Amino acid sequence: MTTAAIQTIGLSKTYTLGFLMNRRVKALQSLDLTVQPGQIYGVLGPNGAGKSTTLKLLLALVKPTSGRALIFGHPAGSKAGRAEVGFLPENPAPHDYLTGREFVRMCGQLRGLSGVELDREVDQALARVEMTRTAGLAIRRYSKGMVQRVSLAQSLLGKPRLLILDEPSSGLDPVGRRQFRDLVLEEKARGATVMLCTHIIPDVEAICDRVAVLVGGRLVKEGPLSELLVSEAAEVELTLEGVDAEAVRAACPAQAHLTTAAGRVLVRTSAESGTALVGAMLQRGGRLVSYTPVKHSLEQLFLSTLESERGAVGGDLT
Repeated sequence: MTTAAIQTIGLSKTYTLGFLMNRRVKALQSLDLTVQPGQIYGVLGPNGAGKSTTLKLLLALVKPTSGRALIFGHPAGSKAGRAEVGFLPENPAPHDYLTGREFVRMCGQLRGLSGVELDREVDQALARVEMTRTAGLAIRRYSKGMVQRVSLAQSLLGKPRLLILDEPSSGLDPVGRRQFRDLVLEEKARGATVMLCTHIIPDVEAICDRVAVLVGGRLVKEGPLSELLVSEAAEVELTLEGVDAEAVRAACPAQAHLTTAAGRVLVRTSAESGTALVGAMLQRGGRLVSYTPVKHSLEQLFLSTLESERGAVGGDLT
């Protein structure tokens, strides 16, 4: 069997807060997650959902209260596990007195690169994020987007098998976001696994294979993006002509949405009700002009999930 790139078993984290340390926040609760090699895996959730805590646990920046996490079969935080990972934090803060090239070169040295190999990797990483021309400037002169680019460059050094990217599009303009998506797809093509944690839903929808939705420290939805959207798309839009709008309305369920335009009747309803409605209208001499399954967006899925989990946002206090 193929070893999972990321596996968590009952992973939980409770923070103790307050002056008297008598308040506990359940930031993550019993997370069971498996990310297979070669996937682009998106993690979505509102503020306080447990996304950043999950990444910190995978990187062993904090210790779990219970459960465990594995990186390619190695315990999270072990030398072997860390060697597999390239990481971009949510708010990168590279040393601003260094130039972009000096910073990326320093990170390469920390990864164990040296000599010709180090020079080659640094040049390639800077070129991939289009920072070659500005690599000689001090980072204090960089815009937020340039800081994001040079920080992304360091995560690519050593060709890691796993990239963990926390809000990687932050500060990037539309062109930069497109370039970032292309870069992630290139990483997938070379066989890397990417875990992408972001609030920018279109980025997830455009490139991710699977998606996890965290709310209140709990995993509430998970699966292939195509299956999640299909499960939400149990509606159809159909256009009828040659029948009276009132007759169509009488045959529709109460929750159906009906409009008229240019002598046609447009109906949005459940797939089951749509099939029955078409049959009834054909018997009345009507004609079916179009019948289209509704494709819901990831944004609609995300918002409907939050609505169903109302009250859980922000983690549980005990």
